[in-house]
Amino acid sequence: MKTRYKINGMSCDGCRTKVEGALNSSDNVSAYVTLFPPEAIIESNKKPNTATLQKQLSKVGNYTLQEIYRDADGNEQLRGIEHHAVSAYTNETTDVSHLGGKYICPMRCEGEKVYDSNIGCPVCGMDLVQIGASTEDSEEEHRKMRQKLILATASTIPVFALSMLGMKHDSFIYTIIPHEISNYLQLALTLPVVYITRTYFQRAYTSFKTWKLNMFSLIGLGAGAALVYSIIALFFPNIIPEEMKGEHGMMHLYFESVTVILTLVLLGQFLEARAHSKTNKAIQSLLELAPTEAILVTEKGDEKIAIEQIEKGNLLRVKPGEKIPIDGIVTEGNSSVNESMITGEPIPVSKKENDTVIAGTVNGNHSFVIKAEKIGSETLLSQIIEMVNKASHSRAPIQKVADKIASYFVPVVIGISVLTFIIWKFAGPQPGYSYAFANALAVLIIACPCALGLATPVSVLVGIGKGAQNGILIKNAEALENLHKTDIVVTDKTGTLTEGKPSLEKIIATDSISERELLQLTASLNQHSEHPLGQSFITKAKDENLNLIPVKLFSNITGKGIQGIVDGKKVSLGNIALMNSNKVSVSEEIKTEVETQQAMGKTISYIAQDQKIVGYSIIYDPVKESSIAAISALDAKGIRIIMLTGDNTKTAHTVAKQLKIDDIIAEAVPQDKLKIIENLQREGKKVTMIGDGINDAPALAQATVGIAMGTGTDVAIESAQISLLKGDMTGLIRAIKLSEGVMKNIRQNLFFAFIYNIVGIPIAAGILYPFLGILLSPMIAAVAMSFSSVSVISNALRLRRLKI
Repeated sequence: MKTRYKINGMSCDGCRTKVEGALNSSDNVSAYVTLFPPEAIIESNKKPNTATLQKQLSKVGNYTLQEIYRDADGNEQLRGIEHHAVSAYTNETTDVSHLGGKYICPMRCEGEKVYDSNIGCPVCGMDLVQIGASTEDSEEEHRKMRQKLILATASTIPVFALSMLGMKHDSFIYTIIPHEISNYLQLALTLPVVYITRTYFQRAYTSFKTWKLNMFSLIGLGAGAALVYSIIALFFPNIIPEEMKGEHGMMHLYFESVTVILTLVLLGQFLEARAHSKTNKAIQSLLELAPTEAILVTEKGDEKIAIEQIEKGNLLRVKPGEKIPIDGIVTEGNSSVNESMITGEPIPVSKKENDTVIAGTVNGNHSFVIKAEKIGSETLLSQIIEMVNKASHSRAPIQKVADKIASYFVPVVIGISVLTFIIWKFAGPQPGYSYAFANALAVLIIACPCALGLATPVSVLVGIGKGAQNGILIKNAEALENLHKTDIVVTDKTGTLTEGKPSLEKIIATDSISERELLQLTASLNQHSEHPLGQSFITKAKDENLNLIPVKLFSNITGKGIQGIVDGKKVSLGNIALMNSNKVSVSEEIKTEVETQQAMGKTISYIAQDQKIVGYSIIYDPVKESSIAAISALDAKGIRIIMLTGDNTKTAHTVAKQLKIDDIIAEAVPQDKLKIIENLQREGKKVTMIGDGINDAPALAQATVGIAMGTGTDVAIESAQISLLKGDMTGLIRAIKLSEGVMKNIRQNLFFAFIYNIVGIPIAAGILYPFLGILLSPMIAAVAMSFSSVSVISNALRLRRLKI
């Protein structure tokens, strides 16, 4: 008998191998494990003991299992061990809920090392992702992050307002809220923000512990110093030298710096969590392409079985309109199959005995039987899912300018702070420790990267808004940073450069019958056709106000065309094979005309009335008008363009010639597209991929920047980093201009942020005291910090006027 189990905790093929080996080590058990979905099919003489299986799993890693069964209504349910498992060494039940929820760096900076919580990667500082997280888990993580951001923002705004409005001792705000109460209120509002973002301080601690300094080192150092100073100044004001105080002895606290910087970082993490959620949605969309059940052909008749129960060599019946469950070979019958998810081409492909079929593709209007050749993770659909998943996590994390500077800036700031303490302790006025502590802390406070924290996210947010106004949806800052560096644009053909909707371009009459009459005959014939192109005949007839004529004895001849009795005469519409089978002769003159049209990438169908050719129809997928201008603009920028399509070579070259594209790669399957992108990246090229189909998804996820047409499939849109809502290539040109503008703006912002630190740190250290007797007043520091932040924000807002 066979039993299905859901496996919790698998994250890679290595996990799958370990789990499969562990389960097969049990007596009288044969197990087959898949990663997508994370399940095991166990075959045994009798139903296996779940606790025994769990023991074996616990020996090799943090894995748990649950049995999958169907309830009385036929719905799938889970039962068994999710939060508790039997110990590998005793018969006692032990809580292992922590095993299924480990975290790992999506960039695999430390290989397969896992963590108990999302403390952030100590190497790259990125958020960790939960092992085995489902789409629902990802959505829940995204929801929690959004709640944290809302709460943090709700606390930060009043703290910022109280601080900025209370910079003068006679500010009107103190007539509403006394100064002392205002300070305590700021502390009360700051603590929730610190608690919500406590993992950032953990990351900062880890970065110092491992000496792998990054942006979190700077955040933890600056925000931590500002928080400590503000609390000490609030509760022990006598420690602070009078020179460090403002007018009337009023001390400025830095709670607003703490809340603003932490909330901004939280905003960045929220956007990152949303990106992970989108990736999971892409994979889930691919999983939904495969059917959950299949029809097994047996000696006793047809039997409906779960997809996981299919074995190699099984005969399976595929009915009209159903999805093909596995990769196999047709053994009986014939039909047409929509393979657009693989090839990207909308025209169905005829299938007969000994032809191969692919899992997830859709059968046409005839039933046929297939022999299972590839099952589970061996199918092309499963390989596409794995490619998307791997490509989504294969890029190295973006090395932000701030992180590069932080690796040098943090040690320098610490060194200056320590040196400041020593000098003031031994060479400064009394009380030595008081001056030393205050000035050393002032150095750390003024190094707090408030403007630095604003520099990137504000520009990115304004840029994302600007893009949205122009039909460009941008998912993350990485796409904006990399897009303007593009060396090569790799573009799909159908639906990207062309309309992606083959239509009836023209009907050519070759006899006494008129083109209008031919259109009425063929449109009438197509009333009963299930072929996607049939509707184009009907649409054109309606556009010309033609009435459709009833059809008798309609038949769809797979791989050839359609025919029926229209207005008392037999009308046939199809390829040369259909004409030959009906003994319709085609003149050499017409054949030459047809070959000329086919050489232009057009699909031709002959039209016969009784046994006589009366014309032919021209089906064409036109090039988008916007594609010509976009290709020309890319060429002017010196960007190399490669057309990468699953269509045939002749059609690809025809379209490329119209668009003046020299590099063409045709008849490419998803694996080919992914491999071509990888090869270009190995050469050091920054590759932007633009496409719209399921077959483009792995390449979109792997590319330096993946751009999906908003008119394309959900899988393509979720796999890409940028979506063009209007579905034309000119959106790519606008996106590149936006990327150039945003990155120029960020560099300007970083200058504003660091010039403040460069000037402010020496003053905070007391360099002017020996000459002018000046110590940096917190009030002045607050004004300078605010000015720096205002400069950054004002500069970022200029992006709204950027012409793209």
